[in-house]
Amino acid sequence: MTRSTTAGIFVTGTDTDVGKTWITGALARGLRDRGLDVGVWKPVQSGARTGNPNADSHVLKHLSGVVDDEDDITPYSYLAPLTPAIAAFVENASFTIPQLVSGGDAILRKHKNVLVEGAGGLAVPLTSTAMVVDLAVALGYPLIIVARAGLGTINHTLLTIDYARHRGLTIAGVVFNGFRSAIPPDVESMSALPPGDLAHYSETTNPFMVRHFADVPVLGMVPHLSTPPDLQDLPNLIHCHLDLDKVSDCLASQH
Repeated sequence: MTRSTTAGIFVTGTDTDVGKTWITGALARGLRDRGLDVGVWKPVQSGARTGNPNADSHVLKHLSGVVDDEDDITPYSYLAPLTPAIAAFVENASFTIPQLVSGGDAILRKHKNVLVEGAGGLAVPLTSTAMVVDLAVALGYPLIIVARAGLGTINHTLLTIDYARHRGLTIAGVVFNGFRSAIPPDVESMSALPPGDLAHYSETTNPFMVRHFADVPVLGMVPHLSTPPDLQDLPNLIHCHLDLDKVSDCLASQH
């Protein structure tokens, strides 16, 4: 079931707390600054309700600059910081994948393009019978995978890519978030990798290794931030560290 005529990208992560909310908001802001009509949509969140400044829905609205109602951005919202299936269960609530999909109608009617943020990674349970990957399949949008920059991310990212492809999903690219060392250069071979501090050398080599083994574009390499970026710093951060051209092309190819 592919959604309407609105072009979109589904943003997922290799894990929770990899920064996909603010990456989604930053991408939306960058695209909107280029004149694209882009909305943001997080079908379900847990850990905070809409209206809470710490809620993902609030961060998405704030960073992206959209004027849409926060309850339209995130129609299903639960308080417990648990996987959505359990967060809804403890509130004696439930939803289905078709209901989550229909919940985006208000945003999809308003915008020609949309960035959809998932919850955690693709194998996070949304209901007793469905996971985030099932929602991504229902929507049919290409994926951007937000991954950690450091040690361990090769395994997590390659597994996520393989799982997504097994379910028939297209990978638009990967954004590596949280570099504590210098942003590595974009190289074409292992021999071209620069020397580096061994304490952070995984950060230098991870983007190349993931691209090499999975044949996916790297759409961004973003430095570590202790908090989401300030709005005045956001344009420079986007310009320096995210490939808006490729993201824009991915959306344009769907129209």
